[in-house]
Amino acid sequence: MKPVLKAVQISKNYGELTVLKSIDLEIKEKEVVTIVGPSGAGKTTLLHILGTLDRPNPNPSSQVLINGTDTTLLHDKALSQFRNQHMGFIFQFHELLPEFTALENVCLPSWIAHTDTKAAEQHALALLERLGLKDRANHRPMELSGGEQQRVAVARALINNPKIIFADEPSGNLDSENADQLHDLFFQLRDEQDCSFVIVTHNKELAKRADRSISIIDGAIER
Repeated sequence: MKPVLKAVQISKNYGELTVLKSIDLEIKEKEVVTIVGPSGAGKTTLLHILGTLDRPNPNPSSQVLINGTDTTLLHDKALSQFRNQHMGFIFQFHELLPEFTALENVCLPSWIAHTDTKAAEQHALALLERLGLKDRANHRPMELSGGEQQRVAVARALINNPKIIFADEPSGNLDSENADQLHDLFFQLRDEQDCSFVIVTHNKELAKRADRSISIIDGAIER
């Protein structure tokens, strides 16, 4: 399988602090990959750079290729548009807008992409139904359980049909039952949606289930 993501010589410094050290990495189509390691090892920084939420150190040799496009060459506006069209994101604390309903939260990336409102809502409702949340579509986040909020976040990540989804400790705020259900969902969606997942996690069971688990130690991939 060809890579949906290829990162070449990714380093990151914040002032004098070196966080990542010349990392090379490929993620294949329909692959579930976990990134593990101790706190402070650079996992989230790596995820943010792979997902174009942050940029690596300037270096002519550095590349973050997603679907064949070198995202390091895109200016900020073009990068935001590319991110919206090609990637999905799931965070530990949901990051849902409290004043929006579940349906509106799911629609938001589609609206940003200027999708027709009716088409966006139909797709969002179909996703919410697939995730068992059809009856919760008009509820606001505060009216949902933690597990329901996270499934809304998963639907939002899927709305623009991305080929790769980045997740940062997605089950870190859930109890074990809801965490297991969320992990099952990732593998089901991988097969249904033909997308890849890159997941930063401390959950050992999820790391064992992944197609591949990458360990980051002191800013480098442990070989």
